[in-house]
Amino acid sequence: MPTPAQAIRHEYLRHNKKFPHVWCPGCGNGIVMGALLRAIHHLELSKDEVVLTSGIGCSGRMPTYLDFNTLHTTHGRALTFATGVKLANPALNVVAIMGDGDATAIGGNHFIHAARRNLNLTAIIINNSIYGMTGGQYSPTTPFGAISTTSVYGHIEHAFSIAELAVTAGASFVARSTVYHADLIDRLIEQAMQKRGFAVVEVISNCHVQYGRRNKLGGAVDMLKQFKEQAVTVSRAEKLSPEELEGKTTIGVLVDRELPVSTEEYKKVRRRAHESGDKV
Repeated sequence: MPTPAQAIRHEYLRHNKKFPHVWCPGCGNGIVMGALLRAIHHLELSKDEVVLTSGIGCSGRMPTYLDFNTLHTTHGRALTFATGVKLANPALNVVAIMGDGDATAIGGNHFIHAARRNLNLTAIIINNSIYGMTGGQYSPTTPFGAISTTSVYGHIEHAFSIAELAVTAGASFVARSTVYHADLIDRLIEQAMQKRGFAVVEVISNCHVQYGRRNKLGGAVDMLKQFKEQAVTVSRAEKLSPEELEGKTTIGVLVDRELPVSTEEYKKVRRRAHESGDKV
C-alpha cells in the first residue's frame, strides 16, 4: 500500500518525461515542489483546473516535471503568460513559479504591475539570493558584501525585500517561509491559491553550490539550519525591536487584505462596453 507521499508523487509527476531532474542534490526547489503538490492535493483540484507557468532558471524547470497544464516560458515573463491565461479563462487556478532573479530583475516590472493590478493568480518566488543555473551571478536579493561570479570582491549593491515590495505594490496576500519550514510552505501556498487577488509566497531557499560555497555557508544542511535559526514568526516579530530583528527573517502571512481584483474589474468593463453597443 503506497504512503500518502508516494500516492501524491505518482499522481502528479511526469514520471516518463524530463527525469532525472537537473537540480543539485540538496536544492530547496524540491521542497517547494513537494509543498505545491501537497497544497493542490489538499485543495482537491483536478489537474485540468491548474495551470503552472515559469520562466528561466532552476525554478523554471519545475512545471516540466509536473502533470498539469504547464508553460515553460521566457526569462522574466512567467507572469505575463499567467496573466494571459487568467484573462482568457478566469476559472483556472494559475500559479507562476519564479526565482528571485527571474521575478525581480528582468521580470521586475511585470512583478510590480501584477501586484498593482491585483491579478487573480498566485506567484511562488523561490529566493536563493543568486542566479544559480546561469553561473552564480548576483541577483536583486544578493546581500551587500556577498561573493558571486559578478562580485568577486564583494557585492556593492543592497538587496531589497521581495515580500515588502509585493506589499507596497498592492498585492492582496503576501507570505514568506523558508525551505526549512516545509509544512508552513504547504499552508501558505494553499492559502494563496484560495485568495481572491494577487497572492505572493516568497520562499527563502538555499543554493549551496553557487552561493553557499562561495560565501563559506556550508552545505545544504548547514544552510537549512541557518534558516531555522534566523526565522522569526510574524507574531513574535511584532514583539521585537528593530535591533532584535536585525539579521532575522520574518515568516508567515505578512498581508491578507481585500482589494478589487483586476480580472473581475475587466469583466465589468466588457459588460459596460457591450451594453453601450461598442464591440470588445
